[in-house]
Amino acid sequence: MGTDSRHKHPVLFVGAGPGDPELITVKGQRALGRADVVLYTGSLVPQALLQWAPSHARRINSARMDLEAIVAAMEEHWRRGRRVVRLHTGDPSLYGALFEQMAALDRRKIAYRIIPGVTAAFAAAATLGIEYTLPEVTQTLILTRMAGRTPVPAQESLDLLAAHRASMVIYLSTTLVSRVAEALKGAYGEKAPCAVVYRASQPEEKVLAATLETLPETVEEARLSGHAVIVVSPVLGVASGTPALRSKLYDRSFKHGCR
Repeated sequence: MGTDSRHKHPVLFVGAGPGDPELITVKGQRALGRADVVLYTGSLVPQALLQWAPSHARRINSARMDLEAIVAAMEEHWRRGRRVVRLHTGDPSLYGALFEQMAALDRRKIAYRIIPGVTAAFAAAATLGIEYTLPEVTQTLILTRMAGRTPVPAQESLDLLAAHRASMVIYLSTTLVSRVAEALKGAYGEKAPCAVVYRASQPEEKVLAATLETLPETVEEARLSGHAVIVVSPVLGVASGTPALRSKLYDRSFKHGCR
């Protein structure tokens, strides 16, 4: 939450969701519907999301703008009393470069609020028809990325995280897919099933099934360079309907506080 101010309308950081314009939250859609100015990353946010903005709203594609220019645009319109929406792909809290924008607004004493969104990992699960947290298989989901131009802390290297053998969704790493596969093989095994979901929920959506052994070749043949997540999880090798994996939630012998 930003610094209080006498201005009426805070800047709204809105999670656009994974791409399907119907997967934006109701609150996010309403925010767009009242916007006077929408700053969005054109290389990531599909144009279809802008249908929720009114026709009079100014649309600013920030794809070629640096942080200072983005913040300057938000400040300019906010100070004029306009309703400003900063539209982020997926959820703003995940790989959204959100902190630096909030810090800049705090320094300028500009009020803001955040509206969460649906991240690609959950759209990918829906497409694959899987439950990341399957009883007696895994109860943990790790969202991470491979170190590239943006480093990751040493204790969060992919091979160390893989040691948990939990469900894992790897963002921003298809261009480093060979390194991803090598980092995961030690824990999951080279025959472990995995999947790549490209543009989850969008008309261009594509799903690639592979093993860690064949993953680099599969991605290379499909010529995927971005906008995709890599899913590796022991749940991918479990047949649906396996009776031993039923949860306790709907077990008639299990006492519940609620369900």
